[in-house]
Amino acid sequence: MTSKPLLSRKKDVALKGEILVAGDKSISHRSLIFAALAHGKSKITGLLEGEDVLKTAAALRLMGVAIEKNSDHWMVNGSGVGGLAEPTDVLDMGNSGTAARLMAGLVTPYNFTSFFTGDASLRKRPMNRVLEPIKQFGAQIISRQGGLMPFAVIGAKDPLPIEYKMKMASAQVKSCILLASLVTRGTTTIIEPEKCRDHTEIMMRYLGLKIACDNFENGTKISYSGLQEFDAKNFEVPGDISSAAFLIVAALLVKNSKIKIKNVGVNPLRDGVVVTLREMGGKIELINEREIGGEKVADILVESSDLKGVEVPAHRASSMIDEYPILAVAAANAQGTTKMNGLAELKVKESNRLLMIAQNLEACGVSAKMGDDFLEVAGGVKQQKNAVKISTAMDHRIAMSFLVMGLMMEGGTEIDDASMIATSFPNFEKIFEDFGSGFEGV
Repeated sequence: MTSKPLLSRKKDVALKGEILVAGDKSISHRSLIFAALAHGKSKITGLLEGEDVLKTAAALRLMGVAIEKNSDHWMVNGSGVGGLAEPTDVLDMGNSGTAARLMAGLVTPYNFTSFFTGDASLRKRPMNRVLEPIKQFGAQIISRQGGLMPFAVIGAKDPLPIEYKMKMASAQVKSCILLASLVTRGTTTIIEPEKCRDHTEIMMRYLGLKIACDNFENGTKISYSGLQEFDAKNFEVPGDISSAAFLIVAALLVKNSKIKIKNVGVNPLRDGVVVTLREMGGKIELINEREIGGEKVADILVESSDLKGVEVPAHRASSMIDEYPILAVAAANAQGTTKMNGLAELKVKESNRLLMIAQNLEACGVSAKMGDDFLEVAGGVKQQKNAVKISTAMDHRIAMSFLVMGLMMEGGTEIDDASMIATSFPNFEKIFEDFGSGFEGV
């Protein structure tokens, strides 16, 4: 992929108007997977057509599932529970940790072998967290040292249900186990230490599957008995709050801005960034709240605001883990100091996000202090005449966050590569162009 440097700088333009953001990435992956296992044809509208989700679609096609794109929707002809075929090629997950971890669980109870790989970034990311429970179902794993990609999952001939106590709150690990349990006779039980995003459980209930979710200590005990058949249903994917977060912060920071972001998923286990930005003084209002396919959805009104520093508790991390890069940009432009706690997971994302946020903020003249699991940002951006060069480390969220940062700087920011933004937010640049704050090629 050819690199695509971009320049973002302060313009005398307020952000105004109504917009739609790209479909929710987590729900898009899951819609394709569950549609593939249903009896009959499912219509999916609002699917995120970013590279990450297209990798899931391509993997399912290699397992015999008919998936086609029509003008404004996708059609999936399901194979039924247990109906997947052995992949006819290596499953290339590109840059998508979600696709890799969910698909690894999906193939676990099938008596065939699946080979997984990904791009240079994904091949460095930890996979043992899903490979460990997969083995307990009876699957065998062949991988590089440390459980790294490429790896092969030799599916269980006679999969056994498991009881698994997760070491950390992770929706990907939980979903991996639930997908493996779909074709496993008997009851699989998962105990999560604290509540984390529950899109898989919501979708299973929407499809009529019987899944028990009970409060257990600080988290949830989830039980599911496998081999429940289900009929196809249509899926409507709401806008992604992780994508909306970039626009929310941009509108809060750019003077005289007022925008409405329509049809955004506001799952209570995903809304930590809205809670935090409101605590910082952000004028953010949820209107037209409703439910679609079991998911909470709303329109989000945002007005420019004077932000102040706050302390973000560690327990909130699971509800906003992907939003810390853009929250750090908000903190850099707030009055006072913001301390974000519980960030250890950021070190094993598409890049070491904790390090990349701190280094790039300091390049912008912002004082940032980083620990093993925290980041402290002192508000105040030192204006510079020339554009600050930003290293993205091939991370789409670092790229988008520092393009928003550039809107607050006279000299701006120069992103070394914006090509990977397409993995999660294909119309990101177009939205800012329509606002009159477009980015410039370098």
